[in-house]
Amino acid sequence: MQTDDIENCILNGEILEEYLDDYPYCSYLILGLTTKSEKLHVVCGIGDNKLWIITAYFPSLDKWDNNFKERKEQ
Repeated sequence: MQTDDIENCILNGEILEEYLDDYPYCSYLILGLTTKSEKLHVVCGIGDNKLWIITAYFPSLDKWDNNFKERKEQ
């Protein structure tokens, strides 16, 4: 994964989950696409006029539904 992939995901993706009680800033799980149209999850926080990238990963069908939008029950 490249920086362009993360940027594309954040700018064009869909917010799946909001973590409004996260510290020190609220954070969000975003589902988007890489520049090669692969599904990508990015978790980022917003605070102090900055966007903080916490993690980015390719979601697995082991843990997510077929659309990678909802977690499977464990």
